[in-house]
Amino acid sequence: MRKFLYPALAGLLVTGLIPASAAAAPSADAPGAPGTHPSWLPANKTGFGTARSQAGNVWFTLHAGQLSEVYYPDLSTPAIRSLNFVVSDGSTATVDSDAKSQQVRRTDGLTYEQTITDDQHRWKLKKTYVTDPARATVLVSTDFQSLTGKPFQLYAVMDPDLTNDGSDDSANVIGDAVVAGDAKTGAALTAKPAFTHKSAGYAGVSDGRTQLTKTGKLVDYPSAAKGNVVVTGQTTVDGLRSKHVDLAIGLGANTAAALDTARLSQRATFEAVARSNEWGWRGYLRSVKGAPDSLKTKQERDLYEASVLMLAASEDKLHPGAFIASPSMPWRFGNNDPEWSPSGTYHLVWPRDLYQIATGMLAAGDRRAAERAVDYMFGTQQRPDGHLPQNSHVNGTPYWTSIQLDETAFPIVLAQQLGKKDAKTWAGVRKAADFILGYKGEKGQPSPYSQQERWEEQDGWSPSTIASVIAGLVCAADIAKANGAAADAARYLAAADKFKADLAKQTITTNGPLSKDPYFVRLTKDGNANNGTKYNLGNSSLTKDQREVTDAGFLDLVRLGIYRADDPVIVNSIKVTDKDIAFTTPTGQFWHRYSLDGYGEQADGKPWDYTYPAESRTTFGRLWPLLAGERGEYDLVNGDRATAAKRLRDLGRVSSSGDTMPEQVWDQNAPSGQTGFPPGTPTASATPLAWTHAQYLRLAWAVQAGSVIEQPRVVRCHFLGC
Repeated sequence: MRKFLYPALAGLLVTGLIPASAAAAPSADAPGAPGTHPSWLPANKTGFGTARSQAGNVWFTLHAGQLSEVYYPDLSTPAIRSLNFVVSDGSTATVDSDAKSQQVRRTDGLTYEQTITDDQHRWKLKKTYVTDPARATVLVSTDFQSLTGKPFQLYAVMDPDLTNDGSDDSANVIGDAVVAGDAKTGAALTAKPAFTHKSAGYAGVSDGRTQLTKTGKLVDYPSAAKGNVVVTGQTTVDGLRSKHVDLAIGLGANTAAALDTARLSQRATFEAVARSNEWGWRGYLRSVKGAPDSLKTKQERDLYEASVLMLAASEDKLHPGAFIASPSMPWRFGNNDPEWSPSGTYHLVWPRDLYQIATGMLAAGDRRAAERAVDYMFGTQQRPDGHLPQNSHVNGTPYWTSIQLDETAFPIVLAQQLGKKDAKTWAGVRKAADFILGYKGEKGQPSPYSQQERWEEQDGWSPSTIASVIAGLVCAADIAKANGAAADAARYLAAADKFKADLAKQTITTNGPLSKDPYFVRLTKDGNANNGTKYNLGNSSLTKDQREVTDAGFLDLVRLGIYRADDPVIVNSIKVTDKDIAFTTPTGQFWHRYSLDGYGEQADGKPWDYTYPAESRTTFGRLWPLLAGERGEYDLVNGDRATAAKRLRDLGRVSSSGDTMPEQVWDQNAPSGQTGFPPGTPTASATPLAWTHAQYLRLAWAVQAGSVIEQPRVVRCHFLGC
């Protein structure tokens, strides 16, 4: 199946510009089945791209100088692990993602450019990524330059993990392309000019990257049967006479469809596809608000634009309103071990995150996206009781199944904020509100007890959860009145008043060790904040008295209009949290989720793993930038616009050069004795995190307005007066 060299290339061989040892003779099928265990790349992505159109239902991410996960046919299904370039001089080889000098920037819309420079081996590689609005193709425009005056060989290596499972793929060489497929999905890698040599192998054994980095040469294996397969193509590029090649990764229901898709996109040309992609996003940006004046610098305004685009790109194209939390699989979640294969977690829909995303998009002027989000959430209510799933695939299939009352309450708040009071919405709201009122825990604990609070790690009575429940019930009462259901409205308001009246006993301690004055605790296990009940915080953390553990979730009581900003308990609780869980970095002041949080990397910077025993304090949760956004909203309610503006500035400082915003940044527990972990810079946590981008948009417009914009007026009027 070997292809004859083009005459021009044969001439180059004669003159020595491409060493004759670049590829070995044809061989039988690849050895080494099934290959090494498949896993996903780290979660700290520096780019996230797709097209605005529904037809271009493919998404890509970037990580560490390479293309990382590609999603197809929906945003819950990663299909490609990576695309790397390997540079060989015929005897040794280096991989693009291993080079020390790596730069990434968003050039226009969601088009990205990576520039890789290898100072040791003296070459430079520039890659521009875009997706085809007309079909499921990722295109890569590639420019390669030798800095030595001598030729190199440039290889493209694609690692498919089709249908979110890299253990059952097969790969083949077909003409001038390499393809891979499983029972549901096909992928094809093509080049223009066409590849000169092609190979299919098994990861870690006979794949092109392994071959080239060991020997500098490629064996042309024609196929690799079921396993963790990798495909490789040698380009015509040498860095001297030939410096450019365009690659296409086509996806489809099978390999034939994928190959057709890739070829059609290449026939359209990279330049035309890129223009079409950029026109699509420019048209979208014209339909929403431009950056507010509260963002002063070009960098801030660029990040605002990127945040709008990131959120829009996070919506699945087959399931309107299904926005995922993050296109990533951090730490243990990306290992594809038996417990997490196929991977789930962040590339799922969380109703709580979806509420945050929708309110961010609403602030930016995309009302229709927020309306689609509401319709999606009520469309995924669980039968027969009407609660919202903890999280779900974009098609609405639940993934984890714990009950979190805030995730049932926030859709009600969003519906009321949007003025959605039609009969269909009311039917969903009624089911959700009645579920909240009737919910009981496994031991009969009554609502607003929740099986999990917003950090998904503990059951109990949580100030942040109860805030959302109270606001949800008041908003449900408003929608009930609009539908002539006065009795229901009265029930909901009475319950909201009772929940507020009970809140102090359940969540405010008057005898806790963190302050002589009353303050909110993170949560209580028994509904009595003055009891010294102990619980283990999880994630290898310690067992503590519930009065010793604080977080800033109580701020939602102020944001949602239930408590005044100057309430003495609120003010004192801020002092407590600032002392216990805040840390000021060179980037700005940020907060941990709660005292002694363990959800983050290990002490030496290695990935988080939940299997460490309790009390070991092996992993450390770092700082969450989005919490600075929540604090900024409190500052606005408290009349301190200047401080809120500083929070907005700090929040914008944590983004990557590709305008992606992280879940966590390094703190006072950054790995000691090592470089590369400056406090206030992103960790390897989920990036881009849609919630962080949404909080940035919402705070930007709130600072512009001088007041919180996501505060239900009906809630504020009910508890604080209009």
